[in-house]
Amino acid sequence: MGGALFCFLLFFAYDRLERDGLLKLDQADVHLFYIVGVCCVPIAMSLYLARTFVATQRRLTGQLLEIQRLSKQSFEQEQDRQQMLMRQKDILAQQVSERTAQLQASLDELRTTQDQLVQKEKMASLGELTAGIAHEIQNPLNFVNNFSEVSTELVRELEEERAKGVERDTELEAEILADLNQNLEKIGHHGQRASAIVRSMLQHSRTSTGQREPTDINALADEYLRLSYHGLRAKEKAFNAAMDADFAADLPLISVVGQDIGRVLLNLFNNAFYAVQQKHLSGQGGSGYQPRVRVQTRAVKGGIEIRVADNGVGMNEDVAQKLFQPFFTTKPAGSGTGLGLSLSYDIITKGHGGSLRVESVEGEGATFIVMIPNAR
Repeated sequence: MGGALFCFLLFFAYDRLERDGLLKLDQADVHLFYIVGVCCVPIAMSLYLARTFVATQRRLTGQLLEIQRLSKQSFEQEQDRQQMLMRQKDILAQQVSERTAQLQASLDELRTTQDQLVQKEKMASLGELTAGIAHEIQNPLNFVNNFSEVSTELVRELEEERAKGVERDTELEAEILADLNQNLEKIGHHGQRASAIVRSMLQHSRTSTGQREPTDINALADEYLRLSYHGLRAKEKAFNAAMDADFAADLPLISVVGQDIGRVLLNLFNNAFYAVQQKHLSGQGGSGYQPRVRVQTRAVKGGIEIRVADNGVGMNEDVAQKLFQPFFTTKPAGSGTGLGLSLSYDIITKGHGGSLRVESVEGEGATFIVMIPNAR
């Protein structure tokens, strides 16, 4: 650009000088002058391009060096970041491992405590049954003792009759033998009854195997109803209550864990008798109040239903909502573990896929409704 301007000024000056007569050149000098002027343009352009190329090269070299510096810096920062992340990952993994170990220890401790509480609840219910068991066993044992004494007398009479020789009364001997046979049958029946009670209580005290078996719910409910009632009467001899049993005659056997369902029924019966006893003692029912506990069974679609009703103190809606929560109890401190209904709820809902609910009117009584589905 500068070369072109120089050539233009050179030609302009020559033209003015020649016009004014101040510069006189021959033809050869004029040609030389023009040649020099024309050559200045590409030379100037070449110099300009060379200078521009050098400047561009220097600028690009500087930018390349800056890029390399920034890349190295970024790489080093990324390495530092990766190392920091690895350290944090190791620290986090260690913390997670420690926390997991702590949680596992807490879980093991919780399971141990839960097992202890369940066992405590089982033994508490078994303790409440002790008097009832004694009463229930005493009845068949009394029959066994009585029929044994009568049978002993009959054997003695039979021996005396046979000692008469030809004067013996064969008809009397036949009557005595018939009475003996009847007594032995009754002794066997009541002995089996006592054995069944002991066997049932042994099953109640053992850890549940979870093995389901076809079970007669009517027989199970009848047995635990009487055991619960006599257990309470042994502690409160003045207490009396009417027991109504409405068992469906066509109730089918249902596959359940007998030990667990027995615990549920026992807990429901104990609560029912406790409720009517408290109403009686508090005088809420008046002078004509008659404590009453009723158990009903029936077949429903897909399973069976058990209802345990009482005309005791009942409960309000707020208490009913909390009734199946662990450790919730309406009894005075020391009178219960607060786990009976909670464990019963888990046995029915989780263990057997059924339902357990309560309907109650405060001051009038409560009805617990158990639904057990058929095993699939």
